[in-house]
Formats: sequence, C-alpha cells, structure tokens
Amino acid sequence: MPSPLHSWVPNASRTGFPLAHLPLGVRRRPDGSHAVVARIGDYVADLRVLAEIGLFDDCGTERGDFAFAGLNKLIGRGQKACAAVRRRVQACLDEAPGYFDFRERREIFLLPIASAALVLPVQVGDYTDFYSSIEHATNVGKLFRDPGNALLPNWRHLPVGYHGRASSIVASGTPIRRPCGQTGPGADGVVGFGESRQLDFELEMAFVIGAGNALGQPVDIARAEGHIFGLSLFNDWSARDLQRWEYQPLGPFLGKSFASSMSFWVTPLAALEPFRVPGPVQEPTPLPYLQAAGAHNFDIDLEVWLTPYRGQAQRLSRTNTRHLYWSMAQQLAHHTSNGCNLRPGDVCASGTISGPTPDSAGSLLELTLGGAEPMLLRDGGEMTFLEDGDEVVLRASATSGELSFTLGEVGGQILASAR
Repeated sequence: MPSPLHSWVPNASRTGFPLAHLPLGVRRRPDGSHAVVARIGDYVADLRVLAEIGLFDDCGTERGDFAFAGLNKLIGRGQKACAAVRRRVQACLDEAPGYFDFRERREIFLLPIASAALVLPVQVGDYTDFYSSIEHATNVGKLFRDPGNALLPNWRHLPVGYHGRASSIVASGTPIRRPCGQTGPGADGVVGFGESRQLDFELEMAFVIGAGNALGQPVDIARAEGHIFGLSLFNDWSARDLQRWEYQPLGPFLGKSFASSMSFWVTPLAALEPFRVPGPVQEPTPLPYLQAAGAHNFDIDLEVWLTPYRGQAQRLSRTNTRHLYWSMAQQLAHHTSNGCNLRPGDVCASGTISGPTPDSAGSLLELTLGGAEPMLLRDGGEMTFLEDGDEVVLRASATSGELSFTLGEVGGQILASAR
C-alpha cells in the first residue's frame, strides 16, 4: 500500500514503490559539503539532517556516513543497516510517526529535486565492465569475426570482463567531449590520429558494491547478492574506430576510458524483489562455482532516447535486463573467484544489454550494422554514429501487477573535441 506520505508531499506517488525501498543519492549543499539523500517523487529527503539529530543512531550506522561525498560509508555498513535506515525514514514520514511530526517541519530536510545539486552517487574506487549479453556478443562477433562462430570459445563458460577507468565515470548530465586517438590504416596504409568519427553509446546496468570482501577471500555465489547494494543505469560511451584498432591483444583502452555516465540514483536491490525472473538457459552448464538456485535476473525495461542536435527526440531502442546471459550474482562470484577484493562503492557494469530483435540492440554499432545501414531520424535525416550536439538519454522502468516504478535516468550531450 502507498505510504500516507503521498497525502502531504506533492507527487510523492511518482516513486511508485514502497518508501522503504527509496533510491539513494548524494547532494552538494550550498556550503560545499555533502549529504546522502533519498528520492521521494519530485522531492529529496536530506538524510544528513535526520542523522545529525540522532535518528539513525541505533541503525548500525554513524552520523558521518550521511555527510560523506558518496554513499560508500553508508552502503559499506551492509544491507541490514541500510534496510534499517530506510525503515526509519518510512516511519518518520508516516501519518502517525513515532518521532516528532516531520510533516510540520518538513522544510528542515525536504527540498524540491529541482533545487538539489546532485552529484555522482558513489566515489568509485574501481570499475569493472562485463560482457554479459549473449545477443550483444553475438551481434558484435558477426560484425568482426566469422558469423558462423560469433562467440569466442570462453564466452559461454565465464562472464567476460575487463577493468575500466574509474576516474572518468561522470554523473548524468555531464557533457561528453568527443575523444581523439589512433585509428587503423586507411586506403593508403597510413595509421591516423584524430577525432573519433564512430562515437557510440552502450546501454548498461551497473551494480554497486555495498559490503566488500577481504583480499584472498572469494565470495560464494550463494552470498554474492549480499555484497550488492543496488543498481544504477550506466552508459559506457565507446569510440568504435579507436577501439577496433587498439583492442588486440589486451582489450579496450582509449576507446572506452574517455567517459562513462552514471545515474544520480542507486536503487537498492531490495526494491527489485517483485521483479525477479529466471535468466536464459545456459549451455553448457556453468562450473559449480557459477551455479545458483533461484531467479537472479530482473525484469526491467530499458530504453535509449536520442535528441539530435536541433532535432526531435526519438526512441532508438528498447530492451530488458532479463536478457542478460550472465547474472549479476555470477558476475560477482567470478570476479572474486581468484580472491580479488571488492570495496564499498565499486561499480560493476553489465556490458551492453541487447535483446533478440533488431530494434532491441543496445548500441549504434548493432543498430546500424557497424555503420553500413544508417538509422532514419524523425526529420528525415540519417545517422550511423553520434554527432556533436546529439544528446542520449537512457531510461529504465519496472512493472509487476500494480507495482511500477522508474529508475533514475542517465543522459549526456556530445561536445566537439578539445583539439
């Protein structure tokens, strides 16, 4: 049932899910300090204010957790402590709170989201990008390798991944400057250097690490989700022409490290329980350390929207996280299977999420078949890859019966190269 809060906070019902499952983020206050916030419709609740009056003192947290420039300290306390905080927030916002009546003093901690200077929700120490969509991997393999053997031999045996650049992860809305780098030999056989002309988006879902693990201590797959705080939409921008020339033999480098965009909001894993679904049948059966009982995928609709420079917005693609071949639990279990330690605030992204139909691909590389088949725009023009001034917005929503909510979107506009 919706919280009575909906009767006194305008548009609170837009959250569309129980208040105990509020998405969390971080705002920068006018004095330059930071505060953990929870989203409530068109408003945010400044949880630092509530922490400073002792509201969460018995929740397994410390007051300083809510004043950090990221969610790291709070989510590092573990899921039990975070759930206690969310329950306390809900109790305070109830029609008959057991604490002082916040409805009469809501101005001390509640502010319109439009006036909240939101920042990147976590301080990202490490970032790993996976390659977990079989449709995406197959589409790319057909473009660059033998179409009859699109997947490399290891792909169905382990969640392929690589370590990305944490320092260039930026918050939603941050402009993305077109990167420069080397491109392969042209018709004259000369290797070039210059602006990427094949700039692309990648529709991904990131999971944020809560409680970490000690170095040398793998996380069993049965406990893997206990180390995940929540999910956040993620765009791993890619320069395909740079990537194509550089990626062998060690994988992505400059074609990826120039920028990745992350939503302002992290939705706790607890909010997604009603949306659990089984993943695809895996053949061959994974090794025992990657086997888990139960449903570990999530039914979350994903969309990519493009607004061309001086053009009209249009949807380019629609897909769903349920298509991921390797689940987040499997990704985390494999990541730590060699004893690698993960820390609070680390980000692991799914890799591009594509579906089984041509219009459900999660990148322009797939949607345009590497640029060979341009997409039609609403104004009658065509596109293959992103042009300066284009804006890309990723959106996500989940529905189960009468329960429906949206995850925070992530967007960015392309700027010309700095060269």
